[in-house]
Amino acid sequence: MDVVVAGQGYVGLPLAVRAAEAGHRVVGYDVDTDRIKQLTAGQSYVQDVPSSRLRAVLEAGAYSATADVGALAGYDIALITVPTPLRDGVPDLTYVESCARTLGEHLRPGAAVVLESTTYPGTTEELLLPVLEETSGLKGGMDFFAGFSPERIAPGNKRWSFGGTPKLVSGIDAASLRVIKGFYDGIFQTTVPVSEPKVAELAKLIENTFRLVNISMINELATLAKPLGVNIWEAIDAAATKPFGFTRFTPGPGVGGHCLPVDPLFLSWKVQQELGVPFRFVELAADVNRQMPGYVVQRLTEALVSRGKPVSGSRILLLGLTYKINATDLRESPSARVAELLTGLGAEVRSADPNIPDGDDAKLKVRRVDATPEEIAASDAVVLLMDHARFDLAMIQENAPYVLDCRNRMSGVNIEVL
Repeated sequence: MDVVVAGQGYVGLPLAVRAAEAGHRVVGYDVDTDRIKQLTAGQSYVQDVPSSRLRAVLEAGAYSATADVGALAGYDIALITVPTPLRDGVPDLTYVESCARTLGEHLRPGAAVVLESTTYPGTTEELLLPVLEETSGLKGGMDFFAGFSPERIAPGNKRWSFGGTPKLVSGIDAASLRVIKGFYDGIFQTTVPVSEPKVAELAKLIENTFRLVNISMINELATLAKPLGVNIWEAIDAAATKPFGFTRFTPGPGVGGHCLPVDPLFLSWKVQQELGVPFRFVELAADVNRQMPGYVVQRLTEALVSRGKPVSGSRILLLGLTYKINATDLRESPSARVAELLTGLGAEVRSADPNIPDGDDAKLKVRRVDATPEEIAASDAVVLLMDHARFDLAMIQENAPYVLDCRNRMSGVNIEVL
């Protein structure tokens, strides 16, 4: 099949490469010309797609990257994987709408368009479908197929691979579902059909809301357990011995990435708009997590003062800046807020993360260093925000005068856990 994957980011590139490896002719479309240059040169910027895999499908002629809309003509199926950000608490679907108009101009009878971008229930049928019909002059369900199939990308996850994670699929009608499921059956080990796009759209938001709410609960418990004189980490380990009815979540400096800080708020917005009532769990959970970087700074401030040092003028090293362990992604990472708060208090803040490509951490506005024994020893405090496998925790523990360990990975007289 001739496949277009619109959006070549953390979702679109793995999907495009996998589809090419499965035997399809794939065009990876993106409006970012710098990305296109990198991809055409065989250089991957996505952790789960090694450059060797990208070069293999390029050299085989199974994949090409382009910013030219003319290259989209003649597709059998197009997959939309563009961003769906929040703007002042309101879902911004301009990327989806713009992409739909572009694809609609090249939509032909018998082709299919699938939305993968996370969004609120109703988007496929209330926004995507009308735009495709208006632009193409064709009728969905009669002339072309359409549906929703949410991405389930888990960067760096060694247990659940891209193709091994079950894939939800839906269509605007039975024929659309059959076509869409047939395509994804050739890429994923398991596909799970649902009755309509709204179900798949809500299912994706349920997945992310479940995680956000539970992480928020544990984070709030962490702020309460210390004044209660209870080791929250030991209590979580104890609770996790129950073989049913419990899922283990652990505290941290907050949540990041596109999913958890953003996606559940799509559902909260939709509920408020349609029903006129708040989704209180999501709003509370989001608020708790927004406070976590401030709590980390509060704990660090208290520790420094107890050691006779004010935060102002202290040299503080932040370790692990990405939002997820062993990832390369800084999107919505709470580390940026921790750095901002400490800098505002007059601290000399430095950061170290061996996973982040040079230049990607510019928005943190703090000096980037390597986590060497000398750098660690010269710091007044070290904050372990993310426990990447590439960090030598034993060396850090041995050389740091004080560590605030937000991940419970170290122990000793110079270590304090969040």
